[in-house]
Amino acid sequence: MVGERIVERLPENWRWVVTTRAAVVLALLVALLSVATGILRIDQQAADFGPFAAHVPIVVQNAVGFTGALTGFLMLASALALRRGLRAGWWATFLLLPITAGQGLLQASPYSLPLVVLSVCALPTLLLTRRRFDRSLELTTTQLAAGGALVGVQAYGTFGAYALREQFDGIDHLLDAFYFTLITSSTVGYGDIGPETEVAMLFTMSVVVLGVASFGIAIGALVGPAIQARISKTLGIMTDSELELLEDHILVLGYGDLTEPIVDELHRAETQFLVVTRDQTAANELSDRDIRVLTANPSDEDPLRRAKIETARAVLVATDDDAQDAMAVLTARELRPDVRIVTAATDRQNTRKLERAGADDVISLAELGGHLLVQSALGTDESPLVSKLLEME
Repeated sequence: MVGERIVERLPENWRWVVTTRAAVVLALLVALLSVATGILRIDQQAADFGPFAAHVPIVVQNAVGFTGALTGFLMLASALALRRGLRAGWWATFLLLPITAGQGLLQASPYSLPLVVLSVCALPTLLLTRRRFDRSLELTTTQLAAGGALVGVQAYGTFGAYALREQFDGIDHLLDAFYFTLITSSTVGYGDIGPETEVAMLFTMSVVVLGVASFGIAIGALVGPAIQARISKTLGIMTDSELELLEDHILVLGYGDLTEPIVDELHRAETQFLVVTRDQTAANELSDRDIRVLTANPSDEDPLRRAKIETARAVLVATDDDAQDAMAVLTARELRPDVRIVTAATDRQNTRKLERAGADDVISLAELGGHLLVQSALGTDESPLVSKLLEME
């Protein structure tokens, strides 16, 4: 990517400028300016802006005042998604920036000039940091169904009300029908549009029932997990909805001196993995780095079931205690007889014990370190043990 190469060639003291934080800050500023100029423009007259309004119809100016505020709130949501490193947030911001710039021009206001300039300046920064937003937006089946139900009910009410517009007082256009559906399903009900026949009354009642249900389900499915995830992250645990997304992953059982190198290696390999440890401090540190972690005893059956060991690709057991490793290996082997289990023995004498516990491969750290030291001293690169490790890969 050309943009990434440009960033790498920047001087060290300038490189901080083109960062994810800069992209997030610029997106937030554009969002706030879009909301502010949009609200300001809604209640202003074209004459207030002199020559800026000369070439833009007043209807367009009034319309973009409202849509400018709406786009600003959408931009705010995309900026929050950027902060989480989501690829969807990057695309949303990339699509919204030209819109905010265009709305700033159509608002025909001198106050919208900073919005136009900032929107245009934010685009290069966003392009240069494209690869840094690589996290996928993971939605459960329940969340997708809840969102679909909400959209479906609004579509049902809008098109249904428009089809029955002759039986309603105040519905002449499709926008009227959508307005009626939205205020009815949200139970606001201003009363400016009302049914005039029994059929229209029955239809209105169906919109109320379905609308309230869809809003309730959507809030519970979409907002609830986000709140739960925030609380769970603070406590260093994973939510059930997050655990449901695990599949073909690596389970890392326990936390010890080997865990950090394992985590780094799995990150470089871009492999999905989950760490199960009862060390609360370690769990909090891993969670702060956006690493999936489940705070529980890795030798208990229930945490391994929650960690979806039945769909795991392999199990790595990596504590500093061979006895704890053996218990974790025994539990994992009992729950999943066909999964590949690899562990390390801190004491060379425990290698065969761990194999009898059910590990497919046991790496003796002392033996490995000794071979590597000798081979390094002799200036050779291969040893029987290193060859075995390469064959395992």
